[in-house]
Amino acid sequence: MKEMRTFKKNEELQGTVVDLTSQGAGVVKIDDFPFFVEGVIPGEEIIFNITKAGKKFGYGRLQKILVESPDRVEITDAIGRQIGTMTLQHMSYPAQLNYKQSVVKQAFQRIGHFVDADVKPTLGMENPWEYRNKAQIPVRSVRGQLETGFFRRNSHDLVPVENFYIQHAEIDQAIITIRDILREEGVRPYDERTNRGVVRHIVVKRGHYTGEMMILLVINQKRLEKQEYIVEKVKAVLPNVVSIVQNINTKQTNVILGPENKILWGKDYIEDKMLDMTFRISPNSFYQVNTPQAEVLYQTAIDAAGLTGEETVLDAYCGIGTLSLSLAKHAKHVYAMEIVAEAIEMAEQNAKLNALDNVIFEAGKAEEWLPRWNDLGVQFDVVVVDPPRKGLDEHFVTAVINQEPEKIVYVSCNPATCARDCQLFSEAGYKLQFVQPVDLFGQTPHVEVVALLTK
Repeated sequence: MKEMRTFKKNEELQGTVVDLTSQGAGVVKIDDFPFFVEGVIPGEEIIFNITKAGKKFGYGRLQKILVESPDRVEITDAIGRQIGTMTLQHMSYPAQLNYKQSVVKQAFQRIGHFVDADVKPTLGMENPWEYRNKAQIPVRSVRGQLETGFFRRNSHDLVPVENFYIQHAEIDQAIITIRDILREEGVRPYDERTNRGVVRHIVVKRGHYTGEMMILLVINQKRLEKQEYIVEKVKAVLPNVVSIVQNINTKQTNVILGPENKILWGKDYIEDKMLDMTFRISPNSFYQVNTPQAEVLYQTAIDAAGLTGEETVLDAYCGIGTLSLSLAKHAKHVYAMEIVAEAIEMAEQNAKLNALDNVIFEAGKAEEWLPRWNDLGVQFDVVVVDPPRKGLDEHFVTAVINQEPEKIVYVSCNPATCARDCQLFSEAGYKLQFVQPVDLFGQTPHVEVVALLTK
C-alpha cells in the first residue's frame, strides 16, 4: 500500500490546476491529494504555499503563475478578492459563463443523477459590472474612524471600500455620502464585540429603471441620534432618495435587519419596472438584485411554462409578486404564497398597481398552503417554484406530486438543491426537459437556473 505523503503548512508546491469547485476555487492535485487555491484557472501551472492541510484535502495561497490560461484577464480590484465580492474577476466573462454551465452540469449529474441532462449555455449579461441594485454595507470603526466597507473573508475585520464595482455607481456614491454625514454628526459606529455603538449597516435599494433610492439605516437603539439633521443632509445631497428608513436591530446577531422599521422621511417603498410592469419594493421585501437579468430569468420561466391563457398556475415562494404577476398576464388564474406577510401585502398592492385581478396571494408556508388548495379541489396545470437556497420542503414536494401538474418550472439560486429536488420529481414520473443557467452575479461563482419538468 502506497504511503500517504505528509504536507506541512507554508510548504511551497508546484502543480497544474485541473478543475474549479462550485465556489470558484482551483483544484490542484499533488500525489492525488487535492488542494484548493483561489484566483486560478484550469490548465494553469502554478506555485502555491500550503495554508492548511487536513486528512483529505488542503488549502493553498497562490504565489506565482508559471503558465497562464488564455482565459485570464487583469483583475479590476484586489480588494474584491480579499472581501469575497469578486472572486472570479481574474477570468474573462465568457469563461465565467462556461464555468457556471459546468457547475450546473456537475450538480445535476452528481446530485440529481441526471447523466444526460440538457444543461444549456449560460445566459449572460451585456455588462457584468455595476449591476447590483441593492447594497448592505456594514459600518464599523477602523483606526478610530467610522468606516463603511466589507468584512475580510472568513473574518469580521472591516476593510474600507468606496467602489464595489459590481454595484451601481449611484449606490456606491450614496454610501460614501452617508458615511461622511454620519462622521460629521459624530454618530458612533457599531461594535459587535460589546454590542454598543449606533449604526450597524447602511442598506441602499435603487430602482434600476426609475432611479428611485431607499436608504435604510440599521441602528442599535430605538432612536437615531441627530436624525433630523442627518435626514435633511441626505435629502439635500442625494436627490434620487425618496425614502429614508430607520431599522432597529438591538440583538447581538449576524442578521442584518431587525423586525422594526420607522419611516424617517418620504415613502415606505420605492418603485421599479420589470417586464413592463411597475413594482413597489418595501424595506424588508425581496427583489432580485440584478433587474435586467431577473427579466431574462423570469421570461425564461414564463417561456418554459408555455402558457396559453387557459392554465391555472401555482407560484410558490412568490415574494412581492414579480414572477406571479408576470405569469398572470399569460394565465387564467395564479395562486401564490409567501411566508413573509409584508411581502404579500406588497404583492397585493402590485397586483392593483398593474390592474391584474386573476391572482390570489396568501401569507404562509408553501408546504401548508398547497395541501389546503389540494383539499379545496384546485387543480394546477403548471407549478412554478422559486425557493430559497435550501430548496423545497419534502412535504411540499409530496403535495406537488399529489397534484400531478403537467409541468413544473423550477427557478433556483442553488443548482445543488435544485438538482436534488428535480430527482425527487423524476422518481415520481416527471422528465427533466432542460436546465437553463442564467447569470445574475457576474464576477462571482453564483448562478441561477430554470429547470423544466414535464409529466
